[in-house]
Amino acid sequence: MSRFIKRAQSKNQYLISFFSVALVALLGLLARDYVDYKVIGYLLLVVVSLLAIFLEIYPVLFAAMFSALLLDFLFIHPYYTLHINNTEDFLLLLLFFLIALINAVLTFKIRKAEQLARIRETRLNTMKLYNTLLDSLSHELRTPIATIMGGIGMLQEQSGRITQENKTKLLSEMDKASLRLNHQVENLLNMSRLESGYIQPHYDWCDLSELIYNVLDSLKDDLQFHRVQVKKNDYLPLFKLDYGLTEQILYNLIYNALLYTPKGAEIQIAIDFMPEADFEYHHNHPMTCQITIADDGPGFQPDEMVHAFDKFYRPENSKTGGTGLGLSIVRGFTEAQNGTITLQNAEAGGAVFSVQFPAAVMHLKDISHE
Repeated sequence: MSRFIKRAQSKNQYLISFFSVALVALLGLLARDYVDYKVIGYLLLVVVSLLAIFLEIYPVLFAAMFSALLLDFLFIHPYYTLHINNTEDFLLLLLFFLIALINAVLTFKIRKAEQLARIRETRLNTMKLYNTLLDSLSHELRTPIATIMGGIGMLQEQSGRITQENKTKLLSEMDKASLRLNHQVENLLNMSRLESGYIQPHYDWCDLSELIYNVLDSLKDDLQFHRVQVKKNDYLPLFKLDYGLTEQILYNLIYNALLYTPKGAEIQIAIDFMPEADFEYHHNHPMTCQITIADDGPGFQPDEMVHAFDKFYRPENSKTGGTGLGLSIVRGFTEAQNGTITLQNAEAGGAVFSVQFPAAVMHLKDISHE
């Protein structure tokens, strides 16, 4: 009986999604000759956002896809076909679809988190986190989206007048904005994984030196105004860690360092392990792997250090940027691998993050015997 009721409710939600999007599309069709199709696209995005507040995720995803199809079929030249004549319109439609999906998923997740918090009788605290998340999303997601949409609009309007040099710069800014958007969405998804409690590390042999340089390479544009120094032993064994989780830990710690330090600041990354020089242990013998990331910035106030790893926490007077999720994800992914993370201020100034993992090691001379 309950299964039948759920199916009936699900069908009703799909009908609500269908008729809501269809009604806005019909009204837009009547005003098509007087209103730019981008305005109709914004209205369809609003409808998807409102549906995400009240409906389950699959009817909302259906609304997002249906609205994208209608936008193409009814409002983008040529009409009444899914064919698109120019690249700019195709990119705009693709961006509309991605924004609709991201907005739907994030709004749905926020609503589910609020419902769960109400069940656990922590409504007051959850609403505070909810508002903080919306504030951070309003900047961290809308800013790169606005950059991308503005760039597309400029390419559309001035495609014949814009110089190749300006076009290259514009595409570079759009690329940076897309990477920033991807980083913020990844952080939100990672936080969702931590909240669900389903983090299961997949251990494999990792070259930490290679991993760090890969992270630095992905952040090279952001780090161009900082001095980065990597300190490590001449010899480093392989450590058995979860590569993906460890990569996210390093990425968020380095990104946090460059975000809260001025241009020209130095970021030091050190890799160490204990015991340091006894290479005669069996290759599966556990050691303590330690990664330290330090900077010479302003550091943390004593009262800020207590809350540094709290979800959505950002220090007072911090500059624009960040959602307050990075350090919380770092702690969660570290603890998922049975590790610990500590924070302290350096005597000369700056913050020092130290991550320690109990990890099995494989020495390079043992690889041939595997």
